[in-house]
Amino acid sequence: MTGDATTDLSTGRLAELTAGRLLTTWQPDIPALLLIAVLATLYGWGVRRIHRRAERWPLARSVVFAVLGLGTLTVATMSGLAVYDHVLFWPAAVQNVLLDLVAPLGLALGDPLRLAVEALPEGAAARVRRRMTGGVVRVLTFPLVSTVLVLTTELTVYFTPYFATALRVGWLHELMYLHLLVAGCLFVVPVLTREQALPAWCTHPVRAALVFLDGIVDAVPGIVVMTHGTLIAGAWYLYHAPSWSPDVQRDQQIGGGAMLGIAELAALPFLLALLFQWARAERVQTVALDRRLDAELTPAAPPPPGQDPQPERVRPWWETEHNEVAARIRRHHGDD
Repeated sequence: MTGDATTDLSTGRLAELTAGRLLTTWQPDIPALLLIAVLATLYGWGVRRIHRRAERWPLARSVVFAVLGLGTLTVATMSGLAVYDHVLFWPAAVQNVLLDLVAPLGLALGDPLRLAVEALPEGAAARVRRRMTGGVVRVLTFPLVSTVLVLTTELTVYFTPYFATALRVGWLHELMYLHLLVAGCLFVVPVLTREQALPAWCTHPVRAALVFLDGIVDAVPGIVVMTHGTLIAGAWYLYHAPSWSPDVQRDQQIGGGAMLGIAELAALPFLLALLFQWARAERVQTVALDRRLDAELTPAAPPPPGQDPQPERVRPWWETEHNEVAARIRRHHGDD
């Protein structure tokens, strides 16, 4: 929390920001704490429900949800970034990109939608699935629509009076935090969840292309902020800038560069996580296909003496169907 270590007693202003103060200075944020507590409680309840049924929930998912998801929320809203965001632009820019990109990625990797479906009773799980495929959710999470929403949110924050007003009005500042987090989750969570929250044509190759496109789009706000000639919330930062701070224009360039760097760094684990899911889905499909082929190719037992022989077995599906998988199998058996 803030105190003498971060406040210049002679002026009442914040002391110069150093790496040490950035890491050790904290302040409570009650709305953020409540949100983090609710998310942690619900997730923990779901994991406990699954364990009570003697089923397993991957520990790695719980750890990523807590550390990368909830941990990023905590850092963005209560660390030194939150302490200094009213006197320097770049901590505010880092806060916003963490809430918009990194925290949603951590929450999505925890697979909360699948956890909810598996932990809830059958009726409640069915309602969750219906909500996930409802009209409003379908529109908001539709590929490209959600990407545009993320981009629009970031540009609206910086290039309208939204951000400058949020610096003055506490409740709007908290609402901006939530706005950024929800906008990011609308894209990331459906792409990474194992529940079918996206249209059927959004196969893993399509999702990988969308993630690649999103990585390019996410770079736009950082580039625009870094190169924009007009100061963002300039009147506020010119008035509140401490004597030790860089030039306000330079401060904005640092913030834009940080946004760009974090956006590109976040794109890599996002893409890797999706590729891992794709490879796992291919393995599961291959195992299921092998089992089906084994069952169909197993010769039938000879009939007992005195009984008529069984009619000729129906030809395997891969001999009669015309699709890519069947063609591959026919080629394989032709080689044999």
